[in-house]
Amino acid sequence: MHFDNTPFDRLTIGDTAETTRACTADDLYVFARSSGNRNPMHLPEADGDLDGVPEGIAPMLWVASLVSEVLGNKLPGPGTMYRSQTLTAHTAARVGDTLTARVTLLAKGDGRLARFSTEVLREDGTLILSGEAEVIAPDRPQSFDGSDVPDLLLRRHVHFERLLKLAEPLAPLRTAVVAPEEAKSLGGALLALSHTLIEPILLGDPARIEAAADEIGADLKGIRIIPIPENRLAAARAVALVREGRADAIMKGHLHTDVLLHPMLDSDTGLRAGRRLSHIFVMDVPGLKQLLFVTDAAINIAPDLKTKVDIVQNAIDLARALGIEEPKVGILSAVETVNFAIPSTMDAAILSKMAERGQITGGAVDGPLAMDNAVDLEAARTKGLTSVVAGKADILVAPNLEAGNMLAKELSFIAHAAAAGVVIGASCPVILNSRSDDDEARLASCAVAALYHARAKTPG
Repeated sequence: MHFDNTPFDRLTIGDTAETTRACTADDLYVFARSSGNRNPMHLPEADGDLDGVPEGIAPMLWVASLVSEVLGNKLPGPGTMYRSQTLTAHTAARVGDTLTARVTLLAKGDGRLARFSTEVLREDGTLILSGEAEVIAPDRPQSFDGSDVPDLLLRRHVHFERLLKLAEPLAPLRTAVVAPEEAKSLGGALLALSHTLIEPILLGDPARIEAAADEIGADLKGIRIIPIPENRLAAARAVALVREGRADAIMKGHLHTDVLLHPMLDSDTGLRAGRRLSHIFVMDVPGLKQLLFVTDAAINIAPDLKTKVDIVQNAIDLARALGIEEPKVGILSAVETVNFAIPSTMDAAILSKMAERGQITGGAVDGPLAMDNAVDLEAARTKGLTSVVAGKADILVAPNLEAGNMLAKELSFIAHAAAAGVVIGASCPVILNSRSDDDEARLASCAVAALYHARAKTPG
């Protein structure tokens, strides 16, 4: 990103320059944050005039900033200082429009003053904005490398927004919510109900559930409550509801995960489906172009090779249910080569070969991979890795629960990722939220479970 200027003495009347770019939703969010202007008319998904349709209109000063880009980068270029700018708006620009900003030199004056006509046009030639700008042109040649300007990372979770839209047409998932006896767990279930993602069946102590509802100002009218004060018995009843065909999923409330999962593992009355249960974080990481899956971070503490086969297959099946037809699976370790002193590297190599031989299906599997060369293409190239997975992994399989949990928490609390949590491998999905999860994560977990359930019911 290199810019050269045109000093004042080299400017000629009629000189012109332009730039073209698309107006994106991110542009409007950045402008709202930097300017402080939160007018809903200029926010991509807000309905500013209450007509039922989001406007997504680009602020006129954002449109005018494209003129500033031309003056500052191209003509006259680096070293230019604004004196004045007039603007006349002719029509609105919206998200998705491709805009061209053009400046033409009209006159030169004392003190290196240069006057330009300015205009911004839509791709079809429609005039969006016109005016004149006066600038003080630079007095000497200058080149500038703009590549050192820091990048911006927006904390938007566009992938979760997509999942929610995909789940919207589905019938609500009949969900046994176990011990929703405090504000967040009950509130998450009711929020998912309001978005028609689930149809909750509340199992727990009615007095505690009512107290939680009072705390958040919720009305439980019309919601089925099965009174079971003891968590262990409530979890067992949830399993029974699934076995009886009266529930399609189970959701964790205010109880320990091991208490919730224990009755599912019973060989006679549980929900075993031929595989080991495993936990999967579905993560929307700002700046990443796709969802990122991290497993196992909550159930299998030190999985052996047989368990890792199920962990990998569960994650592939979930990723496919969310629209990734051939997910790329990176088996993580500390290094990307087999090292006999690091057992996880040997497990990774075996898992990769098993996938090649069809013993793991539905995705591409490679390992061992270190974290950097699993997700960064340049890091993979530096290490000479050329597989279809290296640098492009959708699924990260941790060597043990400690590594998986730390990776997921680092992504959440340092990289500002949003994380949905589900357990796969039983005969129904299990929605497993953390007490620290916000509303977005709780909704996304329900959407993930609904999409997985719908895929599981689809023949073939």
